[in-house]
Amino acid sequence: MFLRFPLSDRRFAASALFSLALIAVAAAAAAQDAPSAHNEVLIKNAVVMTATHGNIQNGSVYIKDGKIAAVGKDLSAPASATVIDAGGKYLTPGIVDSHSHIALDGDVNEATNPVTPQMMMIDAFDYQDKEIYHGLAGGVTTSLLLHGSANMIGGQAIVIKHKYGLGRDAMLFPGAPRSIKFASGENPKRVYGSKDQLPSTRMGNFEVQREALVQAQDYMREWDAYDAKVKNGDKDATPPKHDLKLDALADVLRGKLLVQIHCYRADEMLTEIAMAKEFGYKLRAFHHALEAYKVADQLAAAGVGIATFSDWWGFKQEAWDAIPWNAVMAMRKGVHVAIKSDSEDFARRLNQEAAKTMRYGGATEQEALQMITLNAAWIIGVEDRVGSIDVGKDADLVIWDGYPLSSYGVPNRVFIDGDVYFDRSLPGFGMPHYKEGM
Repeated sequence: MFLRFPLSDRRFAASALFSLALIAVAAAAAAQDAPSAHNEVLIKNAVVMTATHGNIQNGSVYIKDGKIAAVGKDLSAPASATVIDAGGKYLTPGIVDSHSHIALDGDVNEATNPVTPQMMMIDAFDYQDKEIYHGLAGGVTTSLLLHGSANMIGGQAIVIKHKYGLGRDAMLFPGAPRSIKFASGENPKRVYGSKDQLPSTRMGNFEVQREALVQAQDYMREWDAYDAKVKNGDKDATPPKHDLKLDALADVLRGKLLVQIHCYRADEMLTEIAMAKEFGYKLRAFHHALEAYKVADQLAAAGVGIATFSDWWGFKQEAWDAIPWNAVMAMRKGVHVAIKSDSEDFARRLNQEAAKTMRYGGATEQEALQMITLNAAWIIGVEDRVGSIDVGKDADLVIWDGYPLSSYGVPNRVFIDGDVYFDRSLPGFGMPHYKEGM
C-alpha cells in the first residue's frame, strides 16, 4: 500500500499539538552531539529471548562500545560498567520493520513516470517525523523506508535506526545495503491507467518493467564498449551520455541493489521470478505477498523472502485470497518470512502482529520473534548486524513490561547501539537525550 489517509478533524488537531511538542523536543535534542558509545553496560536478571538460541532465564547481556560482547548467565563486568537490573523482565532484540513509509513527508511516490529508479528516499527523509518516535516507543530500532507502489520501478530506499532526537545523518544505518522498490499489480496500472497512459493493465505493467531493463542492458553495453576502448588506449573514445535512471537500473542488473517487490498475487510472483532470471538479477523479497502460500515452494527454491501482513484481508481485489496462515505456511516451506507494518500505526505494535502467527499456523515463540527481528533484518540485508542477541551484533535491545508476544507487552526501555533512546519512566516523552530547557 502507498496512500496515506487524512485524519478526522479531531484526531488531526490532537496529532498536530503532539507533533509540535515532539518537534520542539527533537530540535532541542538534535542540538546535542550524538551519544558517545557506552564502553561497558551490563543488563542482568532478564529473560533473554535471543531469537537464535532460545531463552536464557535469569540471563545477562554485556555491552561494550555499543556491541554485544557476551550473553549468558552470571556474567561479570568491571566495576566501571553501568549495571541495569531488568528485574526479571523480558529482553529481546530490537524490532526490525522491513517495510515502512514513515518520515517521508508525503513524498513517498514520484507518480509522474512508471519508472523512476533514480529517486532517492533520503531526499524525502524527515528525521523529525513523530512516527519515528512512535515506532521507537513500540520497540522498533531499525526500519527500511521504501518508495511507494505507484511505479513499476520506484526509487531507492534508506535504512534508519530510530535514534529519535538526533540529527538526520545520525539516524542512517551505517553500511546498510541499498534496496530498490518495484511494484506489480493494481497500483501502477490504476495510477497510470487513470491518466490514459501505459501501463493500464497487468500486461502493460510487465512490458514497462521489461522495456526499462532492456534499456539498461543496452546502456551497460555502451559503457562496457567505451571502457574497453579506453583500456586499449583509444584516446578518441567518446563516453556515452550519463543517465541517472539507467545508472540505477544498471546497478540492479549488476546485483548492487536489493530488489524489493510490492506484489500480492501468486501468478505475478512467478512472473517476477522469471523476469529476474531472464535479466540476471536476484530478488530479495516480495512485500505484502498475501498469496505466497500458493507458491511457497517456488519462492524457497528461488531464495526469495516475503515481508507480509499477519491477517490483513479483503481491502482490495488482490487481497481476496489472503489467509492468516500465509506466514507460517511459507515459513514451513523454507521461505524467509517477516511480518512488517506498512503502517505508522501497526509499527507501534509489531510484537502483537508477530504473535498472531503463533495462533494462526502454530509458529513457535522463537519463530514468531524472528519474523520481526532476524528474518526482517535479512530482508533488509543487515542480519549480520541486528536481529538477534548474539555476540558481535549491535546492541539494539528492548526490555519489556509484560510478555513481548502479546497485547500485554509494552517496551520499558529501548537501546540502540548500547545507548538508551527510550525509557518509559522518564519525563520528556521518555527520551533521555532531551534536556529540558535547551
